[in-house]
Amino acid sequence: MNTPLPPADELALIDRELGQLDARRLYLLARRDWLLRQPALLAWGAPAAAAAPGRPEEASAPGAQNLLLTLGAVLLAVAALAFTLVSWGSLGIGGRSAVLAVVTAAALVTPAPLLRRGLRSTAESVAAVGLLLTVLDAYALFAVGMPGAAAGTAAAYAAGAAAVLAAAWAGYGRALPALRIPLPAALLTAQLPLPLAALAADAGPAELGWALLATAALDLALAAAAPGRWPARAAWIPAAALGAGALLIGLSESAVAASAAEAAAPAALLAAVAALGVAAAWRIPGAWPAATAGGLAAVAALGGTARPELAPGWAVVTHLALALPLLAAVRVTALPEPVRLGLARAGAGIAGLAALWGCAAAVTALAARLQVLDEVWAATTPAAGVPLAQPGATAPVALLLAAGAARWLSRTLPGRPEAAAAVALGWGGLFTAPLALGLPVAAVLAAQLAVTAAAGVLALRSPDRPTAIAAGAAALLGAGNVSLAALDGRAATFAVLGLLGAGCAAGAAYGPAPRWARSGAAALAVGYATALVVVLSALTDLAAPWWALPVLAVPAAVTAAGPGLGAQRLAAEAAAAVAGALALALACGDAPVLALALALAGVVCAGSAVRADRRALGWAAGVLFVAAAWVRLASAGVGAAEAYTLLVTLPALAVGFLRRRRDPAASSWTAYGPGLAATLLPSLAAAWGDPHWLRPLLLGAAALGVTLAGAHRRLRAPLLLGGGTLAAVALHELAPYVVQVVDALPRWLPPALAGLLLLAVGATYEKRLRNARRLRSALGRLR
Repeated sequence: MNTPLPPADELALIDRELGQLDARRLYLLARRDWLLRQPALLAWGAPAAAAAPGRPEEASAPGAQNLLLTLGAVLLAVAALAFTLVSWGSLGIGGRSAVLAVVTAAALVTPAPLLRRGLRSTAESVAAVGLLLTVLDAYALFAVGMPGAAAGTAAAYAAGAAAVLAAAWAGYGRALPALRIPLPAALLTAQLPLPLAALAADAGPAELGWALLATAALDLALAAAAPGRWPARAAWIPAAALGAGALLIGLSESAVAASAAEAAAPAALLAAVAALGVAAAWRIPGAWPAATAGGLAAVAALGGTARPELAPGWAVVTHLALALPLLAAVRVTALPEPVRLGLARAGAGIAGLAALWGCAAAVTALAARLQVLDEVWAATTPAAGVPLAQPGATAPVALLLAAGAARWLSRTLPGRPEAAAAVALGWGGLFTAPLALGLPVAAVLAAQLAVTAAAGVLALRSPDRPTAIAAGAAALLGAGNVSLAALDGRAATFAVLGLLGAGCAAGAAYGPAPRWARSGAAALAVGYATALVVVLSALTDLAAPWWALPVLAVPAAVTAAGPGLGAQRLAAEAAAAVAGALALALACGDAPVLALALALAGVVCAGSAVRADRRALGWAAGVLFVAAAWVRLASAGVGAAEAYTLLVTLPALAVGFLRRRRDPAASSWTAYGPGLAATLLPSLAAAWGDPHWLRPLLLGAAALGVTLAGAHRRLRAPLLLGGGTLAAVALHELAPYVVQVVDALPRWLPPALAGLLLLAVGATYEKRLRNARRLRSALGRLR
């Protein structure tokens, strides 16, 4: 080996390291001997020391010990229960008392010497049995002293016994602090006395709520007195559970109160819950959920007394108004942080619930405008013009108050999403307010147009992206809803569609706006232009299929504008494509009109394909032209489509041949694909419905010639189009015979053959993949 040190230095280094290893080994051996001499390790140390080195143990010694102790404690507990409940009657009263007393005392005393000898796990198990025996002692005392007692007496005794046991277990745990079971057991048992006493006194829900709340207060006092000690640091868990129970009882009782007098008792309980929650958050670090519950209880206490005298909608608004001051706690620096956060979150939660209620009421009212679709331009008063029914009349108030609260929070706590929520809620309140006020239809539409326009302007000008998106969504919803409402009258339809279309066009041209907003405005402008053309066509006496022709003027105008649309070109062209699809859908009812519409749509696509960045639309133009020809021939009842399609195929193939001579790199699909498809595909469709043999024969021969020519010239389009057509013709001709053969076979044979095929394919899977790759490579080399 080569090292950077001289041999003498390296030898000295190795000697020093070996000396250190020997010293470390001697220390570890001495420590091991000392550990084995400890009494706590005598029970298991020797077997552990004798274990073979490097052999993993199936179970660790402490784990096995704990398992045995746990099983022993469980068995003792089962034996004690069986003795008390089953074999009790075989002893006299003196014997029974003596046995239980002796066993209980022994179980409670034994852990002390065990702890002194270091046997903590054993002491824990014995102590657990002792605690269980104290419960059995209490049961035995009740069974002997009060046999046949009533249910109320039994509940009262259980309450007293729980209190005594909790105190005794707590003292036992303090006397033996090394035990971990007694104090938690005392804490859990201490939750029972007051609720059981309330049940023993036949208390109502309110009194039970007070019992739960008093117990929670005691738990919180324990948690606040020693926040870092066990079990005081866990006392907040039962306190939270019992406090939540008291809160739910107060809310349910307040909700069913029929008058302010009946609501006074639950209001007092809720007020006490509020005070306790705020006090807990004040004293215990990080207890902001307690302050949140306290804020909710305070609002419910104040609002619950007024609720029976108010309509349901105004009750929601009242609770919202009472919750808004809680938001101001965020800025009160004199309050501890848990109190400030908890109260503010309570106010925000109530505001959110009120906002959801307002949104539901507003959506229900606005959805009523769908009724106008039953009879468009009926010149009747639309359902939207009727004031919203209760509780909808208060929905705008709730939405506006919630919007104000969200806006205040967004200004107080920058960087939070409340600004977008404020925009959405404010738009909802302002948009539904004219309906709630019962204004005339024209005034409602005018006000809602103004609100929609304001939302659109905010979407275009807001520097905050979430706010802009929320405003844009609100503007889109508002535009759609007010457009729907305007369909009730002709004048309203033209006015609303025209104004919205002009506004969208102006928004698309507004340069400082973000690109996504301008693109959306451009698409909406094209959509409203299409809608205006449709309603103008509806004024004429033309049948609906003829409306397609003026509708196609919209995509034609977008195509003519082209690059002048700037960054919004793609969105406008997408909307124009939708308008073109609408035109074709309108024309479907009349075949000649559909053929004309397809041809015009092909002209529009061809005009767009003239530009270098839209060459792909040339394929769409070709498809539309061929479809127009097919539809026209079908509508004219032509049976021999080849007489017409060949007139297109031959010049197309000639043009493709010249194109390939000028540009040898041109694809065969570009040169020959459209021409071949113009005849092969219609002929194939006709051949499948032709019962005679002549057409399939001629088509198959032509397809064979095209396939051979494509294979000879190594051209992909003729090879695939001709081969596909030839295979389809062959399948058509063989189909009747295949059906006859299949009918003659046993029913079990096709599944069996399919299974064998799958096995064969699976067995030669890799070979099939190689063959498929070779075929793909061969096709890829074609032009």
